[in-house]
Amino acid sequence: MAIDCDYTIEGEGQALFLIHGIGARRTGFAKIVDHLKEHFLCVSYDLRGHGESPIPEGRFGLDDLVDDLEALRSKLGIECAHFAGHSLGGMIGPAYARRFPDRVQSLGLLSTAAFRTEDDSAKVKGLGVMLHEQGIGAVLNTMTARWFTDEFGAARPDIIARRAQQVLDTPPEIFMNVFDIYAGTEMGPWLHEITAPALVITGELDGGCNPRLNRLIADALPNSELVILDGLKHAITLEAPDRVAAHMQRFLFKHTAGGEAKQRVAGR
Repeated sequence: MAIDCDYTIEGEGQALFLIHGIGARRTGFAKIVDHLKEHFLCVSYDLRGHGESPIPEGRFGLDDLVDDLEALRSKLGIECAHFAGHSLGGMIGPAYARRFPDRVQSLGLLSTAAFRTEDDSAKVKGLGVMLHEQGIGAVLNTMTARWFTDEFGAARPDIIARRAQQVLDTPPEIFMNVFDIYAGTEMGPWLHEITAPALVITGELDGGCNPRLNRLIADALPNSELVILDGLKHAITLEAPDRVAAHMQRFLFKHTAGGEAKQRVAGR
């Protein structure tokens, strides 16, 4: 059953749904929304069990997260929109487009993974084992070191501390559930079915969602473009929102009917 996720709407124009990743919040897109809301109606939401959204009963899978997104779209009365997701969100978006192709004007796949080799899968599943055995708090510094560059950590420890606190504030069973979805999802066999224009972005230094995998993602998508952001790791939306937003805005303008077509939202 779909969860009625908590959401925020800012701006006006063609609708853009923003989908966050594991243990994150919709607020992680705030700086990107600041850049895009003049031209796009930005809908950001907390995934089930995260932030202000209800905590579901029992385990859930990728299809359930797609159900939540579709329920939100339907609730807002938006017929067709752009969708962009980071990390796990970059898996939810394509899975949504596969099921509801007529609802999707374009896709953004930000810092996500597909076509993992056995070694790639072993590494991400090994992290999952550490999380299960040692606890999320004990592995948190390892994760943030993979997400942010050392230079950014020295310059903005406040942002890293806020991101770490989001992880700690996420119920452990929810965090592990979404981590397992991320670790176990393989989009490679079906990405070629996605016909919507797609922007694929990742950081040059992202270990788990590296340029090698993202080149394969872009090659598999029939209508895509690839951007590798030099000097960045995984948390590109937090460490370099200006750079990410610039590429997104250019891409969205290119694939928005009428340039800045206004989008009506139910009850708004």
